[in-house]
Amino acid sequence: MDEMDDMVGMDVRDEAQQAGPGSPCIQESRNIVDNLLIVDDNQDVLTQLKWGLASEAYTLHLASRVDEALDIFRKTRPGVVTLDLGLPPHVDSSEEGFRGLVEMLKINPSAKIIVVTGNDERENALQAIKLGAFDFFRKPIDLAELGVIIRRAFHLHSIERESVAQHDESVVEITDNCGIVGACPSMRSVLGLIDKVAASDVPILVSGESGTGKELVARAIHSKSLRRKGPMVCINCGAIPENLIESELFGHEKGAFTGAVSTVQGKVEYASGGTLFLDEIGELPVNLQVKLLRFLQEMVIQRVGGRKDIAVNVRIIAATNIDIAAAIAAGNFREDLYYRIGVVNIHLPPLRDRGGDVRILAEYLLGRICAELGKKLSGFTPEALAFLEGYGWPGNIRELENKLRRAVLLADSNFITPDELGFGQAGNGMEGFSLGDKTLKEARAMLEKKMVLTALARFEGNIVKASEALGISRPTMYDLLKKHEIDN
Repeated sequence: MDEMDDMVGMDVRDEAQQAGPGSPCIQESRNIVDNLLIVDDNQDVLTQLKWGLASEAYTLHLASRVDEALDIFRKTRPGVVTLDLGLPPHVDSSEEGFRGLVEMLKINPSAKIIVVTGNDERENALQAIKLGAFDFFRKPIDLAELGVIIRRAFHLHSIERESVAQHDESVVEITDNCGIVGACPSMRSVLGLIDKVAASDVPILVSGESGTGKELVARAIHSKSLRRKGPMVCINCGAIPENLIESELFGHEKGAFTGAVSTVQGKVEYASGGTLFLDEIGELPVNLQVKLLRFLQEMVIQRVGGRKDIAVNVRIIAATNIDIAAAIAAGNFREDLYYRIGVVNIHLPPLRDRGGDVRILAEYLLGRICAELGKKLSGFTPEALAFLEGYGWPGNIRELENKLRRAVLLADSNFITPDELGFGQAGNGMEGFSLGDKTLKEARAMLEKKMVLTALARFEGNIVKASEALGISRPTMYDLLKKHEIDN
């Protein structure tokens, strides 16, 4: 057995330990995220990469077969892998390489796997990207260029580990807050307010755009309140015809109107001892606002057609997606009612303003939807993540959930792509992209980022093709990815 046969599959840092404790290689080898696995059956390539990457701060592992590579992968959990697709016993096809790719991503979906292909294997490279590969590189290997890709992969892996740590913190919040997921400062402020107001009986007004999760906030408050063993009754004030809302809220007596064949309790009575959630209260007709105000002041109601006062004991949580101040100024909402329902106002930020929460939410919702639909998916392709984080989300969390449900149903591989999410189907992928009152510099940056995302989606993450379509060099593309913090 020659020297290379002895070397394959072992940690070359074992040899470097003779350099002493001051060696940067030895110091970095203690960090498992810097494990780099190279899989190739070509001994010359292994030798080239072994010595060419020896100066990098990686713990290097080498393998020449898939089963050997998988064993090392399980033991060392490398952050980055370079994987030749043509491996024994099927060196003339990509069968073994694809098997290794799929198995590795099943073990650790966050690993960044760079597939190495021949110049005539473009279709195999694209298929590998669809299966979840981080990037591909064509032979012959240029060490300088491959080194850049590996360093970028490690950098992204490190960022994702930090994101996962934030996600793990939010998992605790999920169980305590009825599915509210978030780690950004504004959502942590919301969660703090929920904890502060839950134990009291003060009326709460939850405001925010449609789809931001206002009902989840109401349920979280109820679940943490002293009324949690009582009912929580929800009514959408904008979804019930105006002539039926009063009866829906307060009930009616037998014979009160045509069709009232029996006495019926209203939602307010049903909620006695618990919480009444009035969604879209801004849609409540002005004449009913007066009756609701009387109820809030006296905590008594009269059913439609009745004369008897009925005492009820409920807590009111209301929600609206309109500008209440503007509605008051226009005469569409009573100011005195606003002061009654809005003792504490909890405002939910739109999804586009929540930064990294988009990814945390997408991962959480993906797991939940997969469980509901009985499907197993590993996550998102890098370009899909880029679209998720760069999109404007006019429909907020409701739109995100809708796109994810569609994607889970349509997914053909373990990783969701932009097409499966529905991005780009209208042609240019610019939906939800608004310049608003941005400066020219800000607008230029937004458009630049969107064009990069669109090109990456069009060419399924192929950096070379996307660069050519944009008329820029590959190094410039990498600079733009770094500038706009785009994961690819």
